[in-house]
Amino acid sequence: MTKIEKFPLEAILTGNIAPLGERNVPSGIAKSSVDGPLWLGANGFAGDHQADTRVHGGPEKAVHHYPRDHYADWKREIGDHPLLASPGAFGENLSTHGLNEETVALGDIFRLGEAVVEVSQGRQPCWKLNSRFDVGTMAYQVQKTGRTGWYYRVLQEGMVSSDDKLERIERPLPEWPLKRLWQILYVKTLDRGELEEMAALPKLPDGWRRYAQRRLASGRVEDWSRRLEGEKQD
Repeated sequence: MTKIEKFPLEAILTGNIAPLGERNVPSGIAKSSVDGPLWLGANGFAGDHQADTRVHGGPEKAVHHYPRDHYADWKREIGDHPLLASPGAFGENLSTHGLNEETVALGDIFRLGEAVVEVSQGRQPCWKLNSRFDVGTMAYQVQKTGRTGWYYRVLQEGMVSSDDKLERIERPLPEWPLKRLWQILYVKTLDRGELEEMAALPKLPDGWRRYAQRRLASGRVEDWSRRLEGEKQD
């Protein structure tokens, strides 16, 4: 039986759609802390919104968790940016200390208040982080460092409050920490053995499974530039 580990929440955050950056692109990345109680449903927290639902939100990305622990590293690397003064800089819904991509594995199950959530995938950063921080390479730096955060799918809906603890109650795939998946995607990009194991993972979202399958079939790595840099402007 998995030992139950408890991690206090530093914040629960939600956001509305608002213009982002010089191009005024609609985005829900700017989020604010809420105390709750707040309903957590299959598509995320009540009151939380995403502008581009093709790539954000939905059942496989219902909740975004970003470790507050990473903020100190970012301050050393990009300076004392005002966004780093409080949780929410990366558009996260949950902020905690004590969990990161090395200690959280695919399929880890957590109880949060009345709800139960399961780690579904790591975050793939996009160019909106560049606009949010006004740092042209921010998305690339998030990807390169592996300090990406991760998403949950919701197994059981329920009410959640900011004074609840995130309790890890099951760990079916401890050999698959998110850092291992990050290494396959961005470091050991054509390691056939790792790609074959990744493609066979039962809890992997279909989109990530297709990454592995396409690389195995083509021997090539997909182009990340559009995701990291956005559409080129004339």
